Amino acid sequence: MATEYSFDVVSKVDINEVKNAIDQAEKEVAGRFDFRNSKASMKLEEETIKVLADNEMQLEALLDIIRSKMAKRSVSLKALEYGKVESASGGAVRQVVTLKQGIPIDSAKELVRDLKSAGVKVNAQIQGDQLRISAKDKDALQSAQTYLKKRDDLPFDVAFNNYR
Repeated sequence: MATEYSFDVVSKVDINEVKNAIDQAEKEVAGRFDFRNSKASMKLEEETIKVLADNEMQLEALLDIIRSKMAKRSVSLKALEYGKVESASGGAVRQVVTLKQGIPIDSAKELVRDLKSAGVKVNAQIQGDQLRISAKDKDALQSAQTYLKKRDDLPFDVAFNNYR
């Protein structure tokens, strides 16, 4: 029997789900009357989504469609980081939406500090862009998971994997 149990706290976005959400959003835009004969488009390139529209109102409508499709596909909206709206040729506007992957080091340090101050008896180690939580009993790990799930103020979505 294992003497110490552990799990990883990660913040990852499934790129395949994002791709499917963008494909669904493109289909919806193609069928909507208010986007007919417009420059409205969205394109997924690696970990960024480039959105182009005729005006800012149309851009916001495109972003709403993207957000709704991602929410339906269980992609956390906390993973979206919006760039500033820029002017494009022909009076159009564009915006770049970046997909945030991983837990930033500052936030990981804060999580470790918060777990210790909350009195949860676990060991936390920062490993790159994820956090490894370990403890001698499973109850402590479950209380750490419960604590992290209740934290709504985090700027990223947390998921748990790699249980041992």
